[in-house]
Amino acid sequence: MNAVEAHYDRDPEREWERLARHRTEFAVTCRVLAEHLPSPPGHILDVGGGPGRYALHLSRLGYRVTLLDLSPRSLDLALERATAEGIYLPPPIRGDATALPADLTEQFDAVLLLGPLYHLPTAEERLAAVREAYRVLRPGGYVFAAFITRFAPLRDVAIHSPQWIVDNPERFRQLLEQGTNLADEAAAFPNPYFARPEEIEPLMAAGGFAPLGLQGVEGIVAGHEEAINELTGETWEAWVALNERLGREPSLFGAADHLLYSGYRPPGTQMVE
Repeated sequence: MNAVEAHYDRDPEREWERLARHRTEFAVTCRVLAEHLPSPPGHILDVGGGPGRYALHLSRLGYRVTLLDLSPRSLDLALERATAEGIYLPPPIRGDATALPADLTEQFDAVLLLGPLYHLPTAEERLAAVREAYRVLRPGGYVFAAFITRFAPLRDVAIHSPQWIVDNPERFRQLLEQGTNLADEAAAFPNPYFARPEEIEPLMAAGGFAPLGLQGVEGIVAGHEEAINELTGETWEAWVALNERLGREPSLFGAADHLLYSGYRPPGTQMVE
């Protein structure tokens, strides 16, 4: 069992609840998906979708969603949640984003990569995951890829453990310069990669994709979302709309915690070598 699988296997419920705590991230991401996805039905592969927050959301809308993840306990939780709601979820697949099953070639109308690119610290691994997403998409299909931004972990450190930058000078330097923070297997967030905004579109282009847009899913409330996440009704919807709008401002990309790339496999294209 690798470090990432072990991390998510330890407490799959925590990952399920994360998007309840970070409601703006979930709500804005769902708006971006709704903007670009073709109307249901359609077949979507949710790669690294963990316990299935997005898989179940899209299933409720009428899509057929196949969930794939490294963590068997996360997949079990997704099935439990789906069963409890009376939602049909095709049998999930335990797998790796960098080496998807061979029989999935050109089977899907859309692919979600809303997590795997957080845990692929080398450029070769990230490109492999992007190219695998391209392979399993039908020509004209859509990809949605999420990235954690370079300075997001430092905002978290500033809140929870400001001494860290003094006590861990080498890891601090590595984070700033390389976007990695490689530590032991018991790390709170193993094998991470934190991306600069300007590297996202070139990575996706190298995998064969054409861009539709880049979105900071927290808008302007990254690190300041507690009061917003308590809202309901018209005021909540107004803040979601504002954060979606401002999250497309290039000047704010580096201030987001997560950036969401939307793109597509151009029709008529062949497999990327």
